[in-house]
Amino acid sequence: MAGLLALGLSYVMSQFYRSFLAVLSPVLSSELAMSPGELSNALGAWFLTFALAQFAVGPMLDRFGPRITAGFLFGLFAGGGAFLFSIASSGWMIMLAMGLIGIGCAPVLMASVFIFARNYSAARFAVLISWFIAIGSSGNLVGSSPLAWLAEIYNWRLVMAGLAIFTLAIAAAILLLVHDPEKVAGHSSSKGSYFDLIKIRKLWAIIPMMMVAYSLPVGLRGLWAGPYFGEVYGLDTIGIGNITFWIAIAMIFGSILYGPLDTIFNSRKWVIFTGNLIMGVSVLTLAYYPSSSVALSTGLFIAVCMLGLSYAVMMAHARAFYPAHLLGRGVTLMNFFSIGGSATIQLLSGYVFEGSVVVGNPAAGFQNLFWFYGILTIVAVLFYLFSQDAKPGNEGVAQ
Repeated sequence: MAGLLALGLSYVMSQFYRSFLAVLSPVLSSELAMSPGELSNALGAWFLTFALAQFAVGPMLDRFGPRITAGFLFGLFAGGGAFLFSIASSGWMIMLAMGLIGIGCAPVLMASVFIFARNYSAARFAVLISWFIAIGSSGNLVGSSPLAWLAEIYNWRLVMAGLAIFTLAIAAAILLLVHDPEKVAGHSSSKGSYFDLIKIRKLWAIIPMMMVAYSLPVGLRGLWAGPYFGEVYGLDTIGIGNITFWIAIAMIFGSILYGPLDTIFNSRKWVIFTGNLIMGVSVLTLAYYPSSSVALSTGLFIAVCMLGLSYAVMMAHARAFYPAHLLGRGVTLMNFFSIGGSATIQLLSGYVFEGSVVVGNPAAGFQNLFWFYGILTIVAVLFYLFSQDAKPGNEGVAQ
């Protein structure tokens, strides 16, 4: 239990590091002359390195276990990246720091998912992940109003240096407290590959939804909420922090809400389909009314970010279709598509925004950005219609 608490703290920081740029966007723009597009690229760098690191994390989990994998990478890269962020003097240093932090955060959730899959029943898999994500999502809370207040009082550089030290302390706790699950009997962790997983056709219709769903809450909460509410409605750092605080609360609630729904409705497919369809409609509504009022925009941001937290149920859906001895590679492959999709979409969103800016009309760029997100979501939902359902209790069909 102590080991899971240490991993839980590391996941709180992982959620913080993917969301705090929204609050610091005004000060980074003024002190380092970073444009919204450059800030988008910095967040995209976090997701890109996070995603690519999954291909190392999967084999490491299968061979070395979660303790070494998570503790070593989190301390070296997330801690080091946070220190670099605190002394950054230009935009490229912020981007490099975010990339390093992304690598460090890459094994955190997967180490926990690996333990859940090995030590607990398959029927509880989605609930355990969703609750763990809900706890970790408190990092979004820290990266909202509290961060805004601390940055105002102590300066953002000092705050980031302190967070770097805290990150190193958590990494040490992981190395000391986490206990690795037993190896799967009769299987070698060196046998099998990601290619063996890609050949499983039942995963193909799940992958597009996996790539798109999470990109909306992390993109809108993690970055675009700051420039959007600042430029369209003229809110300052504290005002943006207050709105992102409530969005973070909604994300925690969304993760908790999704957890038991597959058991309640005896279906994973239709829970995921319904939630993401409503999310797509919500962001399209935001595109249609990009500057109506702060209240409406906040409500739609909350709806999108809450409904986009179907990750745990999607992970459980995919888990039903890959073999036990490839568990580490299986969960990291799906996580690669989730985070890799978020990285790609985040980088593209910067180009969509920059190419849509109209002088004198601050809402124009954001309106096209929301159309971009909405259309992608609807397309992914349509692909997902072709997936095969995996009801709770029917795991392991591919084993």
